[in-house]
Amino acid sequence: MSSDSKFDERLFYEYYSVPFRMTFQASGANAVMASYNAWNGTPLTIHPLLREVLIGKWGVQVISSDGGAVKNLWEDFKLLPDHKAAVVASLKAGINQYLDTSRDELRAALKEGTITGKDLDEALRRKFRVTLKLGLLDPPELVHDGTPPWDGDEHRTISKDMALASIVLLKNSGGALPLRKSALKSIAVVGPMADVIHWDWYGGTPPHAVTPLQGIRDAVGAGVTVNYAASDEAGAAVKAAQASDVAIVLVGNDPKCGPDMGRQWTRDGNTQPCADPGEGREGRDRETLTLAQEELVKTVQAANPRTIMVLVSSFPYTINWSQENVPAILHMAHSSQDEGWALAQVLFGDYNPGGRTIVTWPASMDQLPPMMDYDIRHGRTYMYFKAKPLYPFGYGLSYTTFRFASLRTDKGSLAPDGQIVVSVDVTNTGKVAGDAVPQLYVRHLGSKVERPPLKLAGFSRVRVAPGQTKTVQIPLQASQLAYWDAGRKEFVIEPESVQLMIGTSSADIVLRKDVQVR
Repeated sequence: MSSDSKFDERLFYEYYSVPFRMTFQASGANAVMASYNAWNGTPLTIHPLLREVLIGKWGVQVISSDGGAVKNLWEDFKLLPDHKAAVVASLKAGINQYLDTSRDELRAALKEGTITGKDLDEALRRKFRVTLKLGLLDPPELVHDGTPPWDGDEHRTISKDMALASIVLLKNSGGALPLRKSALKSIAVVGPMADVIHWDWYGGTPPHAVTPLQGIRDAVGAGVTVNYAASDEAGAAVKAAQASDVAIVLVGNDPKCGPDMGRQWTRDGNTQPCADPGEGREGRDRETLTLAQEELVKTVQAANPRTIMVLVSSFPYTINWSQENVPAILHMAHSSQDEGWALAQVLFGDYNPGGRTIVTWPASMDQLPPMMDYDIRHGRTYMYFKAKPLYPFGYGLSYTTFRFASLRTDKGSLAPDGQIVVSVDVTNTGKVAGDAVPQLYVRHLGSKVERPPLKLAGFSRVRVAPGQTKTVQIPLQASQLAYWDAGRKEFVIEPESVQLMIGTSSADIVLRKDVQVR
């Protein structure tokens, strides 16, 4: 909570702040919470960038302090003499919502003149703009009646579409998937993630929930015996696997990892980390990338070689043994009310998975730089990763195959204030319809400053029928090629040659074309 993240101004503008800037400028978001840590010595709760960048450039209206963050300014960082001084400093920095109570300190500061009515008016004006837009001050007769507005037919369709689209096929050796229901008499569904859906720490209560076990039972019907075991206590998982035509083992992490910010209370009143060192969540750093439950996968695989692994997790694991030995592996994230339904759709071929990994999955912890090293150039993210990963960024398989061809642009060069449209032909060379995800990466060939070897500039997800060819267009703005000039305090677009690359992932580039930026 009082760490100091060391990285230069270029990385802030070109990497760390990018998703926030896009969210505020392109999507109209209006609120954000300042993080606990310092950046190059200055805590974010009182950092000048709150006013200079978030409010001044991005138009952010509400900036909240995190729980205990104001207190950290004087207790942990020891930059201010007391709580009142910390509250005043954060208000002047742009904070206009406190997660902790600071009324008494603000009243005292106003009385003694360290803050003014003008300071409070400015903070409240930004807060009320959002409050009014949300209808929080509407009269009772205009307030929603309390019926959940997120459980209509349209919302249920969106939920199902998201659940399907997010599933990633990590391995499929010998066509292990999809399963043919007509060829199955029995199926084992085992593991701690089989009959549960874990919700995120900040998630609400869903209108319904379909676990993997229920989704599979619904899909196969009464004609197929489903043998269920939550664990291998008394050899239950082994017995279920041995008695079945195929075994599906569901493993993963608990996103909450116990109570009290990732700690578990002991009987003597002390706290200890969660039992599994591979678990992690807010307040709980992972100590390893090893999946402890992979031992269950090994046990089930030994009992039934026809084993399908489903990893339901919030983050990557170094599942090298499973990748080497298990015929098929699927990855799913948590918190989908339609998790089980979507999984069954993919397992039995009613839906062809097209999800892609959104981070690099390392093969071992040795491939990663120290956790507190925030300079990604030292080997973090797909842009600077130095070893061969277990699964690269943007990776994902399909039940069909695709061919990419004819990379071209609508213009021969790119003006510094313009854009080009990158086109590629995508052909489904397999026997079933599926989603292709051509990814556009760029490499700077003549930059005066250090650039990553490749950087994602766009992608498209397109459904293609067997034998069909579709032309996919991905726009590229010249502004996406800019670098941050710390001296000039602005983004700069260089006249240079840039290589455009189309890949199936960051590690599989199949087409290249150079263009000139004027």
